[in-house]
Amino acid sequence: MPGSGAAAHPTKEPWMPAPESSPAQSSLPASASHFGTYVLANAARACDIGAATGDRPVLPSLPTPSPVDVPAVEVRTPSPGLERILRGPSGLGTASLHLTRREEPSPPPEPPTAPAEGNPIPGLYHHPVPEPHPGRVQEVSLRIKAWALDEVDLYPEDWEDQFDGFSVGRYMVACHPDAPTVDHLMLATRLMVAENAVDDCYCEDHGGSPVGLGERLLLAHTALDPLHTTKEYQPQWAESLHSDAPRRAYRSAMEYFLQQASPSQADRLRHDMARLHMGYLAEAAWAQADHVPEVWEYLAMRQFNNFRPCPTITDTVGGYELPADLHAQPAMQRVIALAGNATTIVNDLYSYTKELASPGRHLNLPVVIAEREAVSDREAYLKAVEVHNDLMHDFEAEAAALAAACPVPSVQRFLRGVAVWVDGNHYWHQTNTYRYSLPDFW
Repeated sequence: MPGSGAAAHPTKEPWMPAPESSPAQSSLPASASHFGTYVLANAARACDIGAATGDRPVLPSLPTPSPVDVPAVEVRTPSPGLERILRGPSGLGTASLHLTRREEPSPPPEPPTAPAEGNPIPGLYHHPVPEPHPGRVQEVSLRIKAWALDEVDLYPEDWEDQFDGFSVGRYMVACHPDAPTVDHLMLATRLMVAENAVDDCYCEDHGGSPVGLGERLLLAHTALDPLHTTKEYQPQWAESLHSDAPRRAYRSAMEYFLQQASPSQADRLRHDMARLHMGYLAEAAWAQADHVPEVWEYLAMRQFNNFRPCPTITDTVGGYELPADLHAQPAMQRVIALAGNATTIVNDLYSYTKELASPGRHLNLPVVIAEREAVSDREAYLKAVEVHNDLMHDFEAEAAALAAACPVPSVQRFLRGVAVWVDGNHYWHQTNTYRYSLPDFW
């Protein structure tokens, strides 16, 4: 892979009010009503997998930060429908799903930190979040750099400034405030860095090219979805996984992920990574043909070449599981897709000036709108902001409707996790002034 900044304090309120208190009106397709009926009829089975044997986990979280740990940030009040998602489950049988103080020692108090630099895009609909916990940011940052250098030999020395400027530790802590441990945060962090290595080295700045991209992506994908072949050829494939930095990173990140993920969570990630790679190939085909797609075609590509693999693992990083049958429901898939689409347009908007300054023509939503709808660069950029806002409002409305139709604790927590991921993603783009700056359109 996400909602209001208020979600960064998960222990302050019960998760979900009584069903009748939400004014959100469902705009889900007709199948959603059948989904609600199905879930309500099977809620005990869906929520209590393992309960009969006492295997149901207690979900820990960070201790509630004190004012010394995390400086206060003014946060916009979310809509009533979205607030329902952020509060989570209540009622008989849900006590063990409330976030509790974890047993591992709490990090020592941190000195106050100044809010990171960077201004939000004027008119962009978003929810501010508190600064991520600095102790966790520092620990994740140290661990991910050690992994990149010592375990997978990810980049040469002259790329170090770019790696540090990516600020991936701050990114992942902001997106996953309910991760029970730093080890859980590292699952998402390794995958994020590996995905960016594939994008940079195969597609973009560091030697990437549309020529031959399909072959490179296919072979790299086997680091996530392993080859099942004969004994004669298996060693050659295994050796190939160490042949370049993207494959080394994919292989290692997936090995760590499999230590915590269930089989269905791992297969879900593989599926979404295949979607991502298909989106890369569509964009590469347009680049080879020097073709600017229609706006709707570009948005279709961005539904695949987007952040979806990140919020889709929010339950694994949170230390719980959304059952496969609930994750696969069309209503849930629509919510996840809208979240991925909105967060990806955020990337288009914040990276706009960076891409304009790069060699060649980089497709992003403002560029495509300007070309296809014959408007100025400013008009195209402002219309792209509107597209993002429409996607965000649809995401929040659909998530609220799904939360109302499906009062299953794992569904409630997953929706909340995706909402938090959306907000953390915006926070990182807004504050990463090393990478991004805004155009002068206001």
